[in-house]
Amino acid sequence: MSEGRAGAVAFALVLLTSSPTFADPASVTWHPAKPRTGDVAWVHVKNVTEAATVEGSVDGRPLTFFPYGGGHAALFGIDLDAKPGSYAWRVGVVEKGQEPQTAQGALRVQRRQFSVERLSLPKGMVDLDPETERRANDESKRLATVYRLITPERLWRGKFTKPVGMVGEGTGFGARRVINGQPRSPHGGSDYSAPRGTPVVAANGGRVALVADFFFPGRLVIVDHGLGLYTLYFHLDTIVVAEAQRVERGQPLGTVGATGRATGPHLHFGAQMRAARVDPATLLGLGFLD
Repeated sequence: MSEGRAGAVAFALVLLTSSPTFADPASVTWHPAKPRTGDVAWVHVKNVTEAATVEGSVDGRPLTFFPYGGGHAALFGIDLDAKPGSYAWRVGVVEKGQEPQTAQGALRVQRRQFSVERLSLPKGMVDLDPETERRANDESKRLATVYRLITPERLWRGKFTKPVGMVGEGTGFGARRVINGQPRSPHGGSDYSAPRGTPVVAANGGRVALVADFFFPGRLVIVDHGLGLYTLYFHLDTIVVAEAQRVERGQPLGTVGATGRATGPHLHFGAQMRAARVDPATLLGLGFLD
């Protein structure tokens, strides 16, 4: 990781008043300073109390803050197809008995280079008949509905962990796929190859938002971690949890399989942050969650 990627950029908030009776102004720090498409970035607001009201947005999309590290923090997901460039952000703080403070700036998103993968699959798994196409479209809409639901509380604690043990890595996040010679949608997660029946566990605490058997992802579990963050577990062979069930980090969800459109046993592990498709590896690397 380069210094630019690992670094942070900080801003001081300014008071919306000239009164001299306030404590040190709050500060805003973004990590990393130069995120890439597909990353989960996070912002830390310091020199504020846990009782403070903190709100903000990036490119008009709301940030949901939670108490952290003597201040407040929020996650921001950058979709894998987001355009590189500057994204305007704003953060506001209100402390009881004090005047509001605000800061604004630009988050500079860098272009990320994704690999290209060429696959050969049975024709019936690529060129869908009308009935199967309707099914797949309906299932896609159902997934989108799940990702739009924002649980207002943080359900995860501590670091995120890999959902499978020591296994091989398959198709990477964001890979541009060419299936039977036809360009298809980019790969929205990371694939981990493992023998059928290998245990799959929750990457962190949350609530099971969906258990289903869909055409493309096969048997699946989606875990809601709160504040718009979800993790996805596709192509499962067996499932041992139910919808609305609370799960903890490392708790079994099911086992690796090859259901849905799959070339062999593997786990497709994905993440969504407020409907942005983000690299689950960036969740695993968020050390601030300790």
